[in-house]
Amino acid sequence: MVKSSITYEPGFRTQAIHEPSGNVILTDAPKDNNGKGEAFSPTDLVATALGSCMCTIMGIVAERQGINLEGLKVETAKYMSSDSPRRIIKVELKIYLPIPEDHPEAKRLVAGAKGCPVHHSLHPDIETPIEWIWAK
Repeated sequence: MVKSSITYEPGFRTQAIHEPSGNVILTDAPKDNNGKGEAFSPTDLVATALGSCMCTIMGIVAERQGINLEGLKVETAKYMSSDSPRRIIKVELKIYLPIPEDHPEAKRLVAGAKGCPVHHSLHPDIETPIEWIWAK
C-alpha cells in the first residue's frame, strides 16, 4: 500500500504529495473545463500513467533479458468524450523502441507493455491504440 495526500487549492488545482518520497504533483483543470491548463489535469495523469507503466514494464523485461532500451520513448494523446458524463474515451500511444522489430525479444517487450497494471486497470470502453515505432 502506498499513500498520497491531496489538497485542494483555489482555481481548480490540487497538490498531491507521495508520502513515501515526498515528491509533489500539481494538477490543474484543463482550459476546456474551467481551468487554466497550467499543469497536468487528473485525466492527463491517467494517460501519462499508462505510458509510464508500459515504459517501466518494458524496462523490467529488457533488464531481465539483457536488452539496452536507452532511448525508449512513449508519447500519449488523450481524448475526452463530448457527451455526459465527461470521461476519457481514448488514449493513443506511440512507442519508440531503440531496437528493430525483428529483435528476438521484441514480442516479449510488446507483451510486457500490453500487460502493464495500468492498462489492465482501465475501463474496457477506453480505446488504447498503440503505434509501435521500431529502430531500423
